[in-house]
Amino acid sequence: MQKTGSVFSLMTIILCLAACESQNDGEVPATQVPPVTIMTFNVENLFDNRDDPGKEDRTFWPLSAKQTEEHRAECAKIAVERWREQCLYWDWSDAIVERKLRVTAAAILQVGDGRGADIVALQEVENLAVLERLRTEYLAPAGYRPAILIEGQDNRGIDVAFLSRLELLEPAVLHEMTFAEEFADRAGDTRGILQATFVLPDGTLLTGFAVHFPAPFHPTGMRIAAYRQLNDHKAALPEDRATFAAGDFNTTSTEDAGKDLLQRFVRPYWIVAHEQGCVACPGTQYYARDDSWSFLDMILWSPAVNRGAQATWLLRDGSVQIANKTAAQVRDNDTPARFEMPGGSGVSDHWPLVFAIEPNRNKDL
Repeated sequence: MQKTGSVFSLMTIILCLAACESQNDGEVPATQVPPVTIMTFNVENLFDNRDDPGKEDRTFWPLSAKQTEEHRAECAKIAVERWREQCLYWDWSDAIVERKLRVTAAAILQVGDGRGADIVALQEVENLAVLERLRTEYLAPAGYRPAILIEGQDNRGIDVAFLSRLELLEPAVLHEMTFAEEFADRAGDTRGILQATFVLPDGTLLTGFAVHFPAPFHPTGMRIAAYRQLNDHKAALPEDRATFAAGDFNTTSTEDAGKDLLQRFVRPYWIVAHEQGCVACPGTQYYARDDSWSFLDMILWSPAVNRGAQATWLLRDGSVQIANKTAAQVRDNDTPARFEMPGGSGVSDHWPLVFAIEPNRNKDL
């Protein structure tokens, strides 16, 4: 009996050692890996109130800095009357900047049990300094790593950026947009594609693209060029790389209905998150002039090339949502409340969109 017991004990030890080795080989069982949430948010003019040399940011100065003949002369060059008046008379004071930062942070922190999404793609951020202020002073509960922003070519100085709790594998890259010669005079009103690769909780790599395509008043051809360049950057990645693109694609529902942009340039390469859920969602942006909603803001998802049973990470069922539950985000008519001056009411003329990805628990079964 003692010999049998010894053999049993030895086998038990061997099995335990094997199990321990299996658990320590760098792989975490899929059932123990948490989902990862991703948000896109056009924060509508997240500016500080200091002069950013070389950028057209005069509108976002305090009124005390707008009393010179030089300033009035520069504002007079603005063709659109409403923008000209903003340049002349908006008081982008310290109090306004603080309110803008506070309501923007509240919109982000409303998800994830008060911690925000794991990755946030942002648009219309003036510079790294104001984003770092948002991160450290107003988004402290989120525990985000240092912000990811590379200054681009946009004349006003607005940029795309990432905030993330996940580790960055390598330095991010900004791919500036290129356009045909016929659009050359409009290139200054465009942003690049920010590419960053993150390490998921199980060690898998995830590459994200933060985008802000040319505005709807620019020709459709410019957005087509932007879609093509995004898809080219995606195609350059390893085939086993999970990928997402998040941001303001500036494709209105009217333009898509007439030009079929998503069918031509998106669905063959990506899963459109809001088409997989959020069925009752009207859109992320409302255009009052023709009473129409659009998903200007989208998150596009592409699992590893083997999309079936062997895909490593999948879009989580039921996870797609519009994050618009803070009081400041919604107008009386249930549309996005843009940040209004002079009082600083509202948040942004866009609502954030959120979704989650999770490990494929059926992989290799």
